Amino acid sequence: MITSGLPIDEALPALCDALAARDAVVLQAPPGAGKSTVVPLALLEQPWARGRRILMLEPRRLAARAVARRMAQTLREAVGETVGYRMRLETRIGPRTRLEVITEGVFTRMLQSDPALEGVAAVIFDEFHERSLQADLGLTLCLDAREQLGSGLRIVVMSATLDGEPGAALLGGAPLVSSAGRSWPVETRYLGQGLPVLPGGAESPEQAVVLGVRRALREVEGDVLVFLPGAGEIRRVQQRLGDVEARVLPLYGELGAAGQDAALEPDPAGARRVILATNVAETSLTIPGIRVVIDSGLVRRSLFDPATGMSRLETQRISRASAEQRQGRAGRVAPGVCYRLWSEGAQRSLAAFSVPEIAEADLAPLALELASWGTRDAAALRWLEAPPAPALAGARSLLQRLGAVDAEGRLGTCLLYT
Repeated sequence: MITSGLPIDEALPALCDALAARDAVVLQAPPGAGKSTVVPLALLEQPWARGRRILMLEPRRLAARAVARRMAQTLREAVGETVGYRMRLETRIGPRTRLEVITEGVFTRMLQSDPALEGVAAVIFDEFHERSLQADLGLTLCLDAREQLGSGLRIVVMSATLDGEPGAALLGGAPLVSSAGRSWPVETRYLGQGLPVLPGGAESPEQAVVLGVRRALREVEGDVLVFLPGAGEIRRVQQRLGDVEARVLPLYGELGAAGQDAALEPDPAGARRVILATNVAETSLTIPGIRVVIDSGLVRRSLFDPATGMSRLETQRISRASAEQRQGRAGRVAPGVCYRLWSEGAQRSLAAFSVPEIAEADLAPLALELASWGTRDAAALRWLEAPPAPALAGARSLLQRLGAVDAEGRLGTCLLYT
């Protein structure tokens, strides 16, 4: 069995034993355990996977590309050989590829075109604690397809912070396997006077971040990872840090591949780096050299407004689970420090977990996927958290007015033949 020297190694025997006997398992592994890059390669070696493919879902394109590259390096191969990735407008898959890292939306398309997932031995839902709408839908459709078609498909749900018991119950009482977390301690330093500062007030969250970066560069060695809510804030903070003795680099989803690679690789000249990132860096990305995290405590989310029928981006305070995930980035390679730009007392006031996207997103895309799946009653499917009935009814009503579905909830003629 593959060994990596990471904490996840100790959980691999229990995980493999569980999947030899059962068709599903929930794996809980804190940040830094190594689950995203070690578990898929270990499962490729199992007898039930022989000659078949394994799919691993990632919530973001950046993470999918980086995780695939890291696993290919472990095998001393190029991406597209044993390990490849598949995402919208970009695919690196070859005739020998057995492990595909795919984005969640691509997985939904694959299921819709081939519910049996022919030739697939297992589907791994990585970073499931993020509770994206596409991940929830993908798991629900995967369970329905397996039940209806009687396939032997195995399902692995991996999470860093999610309470595993509800997921295990959804998977029919699946075993719950846990792994130890990071190997190095992280000291937490609180710099704020209350809750994380939201934009638009008397205080500027960006100014607090700039002061935190300057303080960290004075007090602690190593590269610095800074969490900001969006690309606009990243650009403004980068401009204000133009005089520091470090290389300041952005990292966000819409950044070009060259810019992303620059943030994910060590500096060629050994210069100290400050990585300004959105919450893309909360996930399975490993950024070498990070010893310090500066957390603004903010995230930008898309919220659906039923009154206007439109979604809007809103900057919100993060949950305690997200704060823990971000803090863990400082303890990957050595003892680290996490600066939180709020007070220790305010930490207890943060929500325990982020609200699942399915509870506050525009459900029209979900309703369209369910119509394509042939489901008229969402309650007949198995959900970790079912879509709110009023919101789903409103989404279906909109689709009917647009002619996308008929009165029975079936796909409209205009979509059936496109």
